[in-house]
Amino acid sequence: MKKILLCIAIFHVGLVQANNFSDRVQVKVRAGYSIGATAPIGIPATIRSIESYRLTPNLMLGADVVLPFSEKWGVMTGLHFENKGLDGEITTKGYRMKVRMDESELEGYFTGHVRQKVRQWMLTLPIEATLQLSNKLQLRGGPYVSVLTNRDFSGYAFSGYLRVDDPTGARVDMGDTEGQWATYDFTDELRRLQFGLAAGVDWQLHGRFGASFDLSWGLTGIHKSSFKTIEQTLYPIYGTLGIFYRLK
Repeated sequence: MKKILLCIAIFHVGLVQANNFSDRVQVKVRAGYSIGATAPIGIPATIRSIESYRLTPNLMLGADVVLPFSEKWGVMTGLHFENKGLDGEITTKGYRMKVRMDESELEGYFTGHVRQKVRQWMLTLPIEATLQLSNKLQLRGGPYVSVLTNRDFSGYAFSGYLRVDDPTGARVDMGDTEGQWATYDFTDELRRLQFGLAAGVDWQLHGRFGASFDLSWGLTGIHKSSFKTIEQTLYPIYGTLGIFYRLK
């Protein structure tokens, strides 16, 4: 009889603990907009200035679940569908490029203006530690992995000239209207799989609704390691301002 009572007591304790764990599990759906760039670490001397930056459809939709370790600590994972895009213009001097002009492929050092378009639609899996500072405030941070589902890295060079092969090579001039400029497309050189780190904060505003801010920093360049046409490694660095709804 004592053994039966002991088993019942153990079962009851386990059930209470399971219920407490389940009560602390959080499930959130979220949406956001990202602003950032695919850029080298530090602006190289070959990029003289940033002439323009245009907003692109850098939308994020996702769902997350937070599994608690204790009243304060836990781990968050989920799945996000997002775009890390860029549409901008820079002025360069001696910037290494490979372009197409008049059906010919040229490689060398370009001085002038470059218009760049980047689109990277991806599925992202975050794995972040969470710290519940209060009922309303939660900090997050950890690694992520992204798989690209759609990609584009292209643009054109204009209002300048290219020195073929080396900085003193033959000069090829490029105008400022379509037909006079040179185009490039390095889409096939983009990585399909990317890794990085992210940190963020969730703030419960009212009821089940809240706001969030996240900063993500890619640790792998967006191009394959074998790609050497652009000398600098470009990293995706983005901040995301969002809203969420807590389902549980």
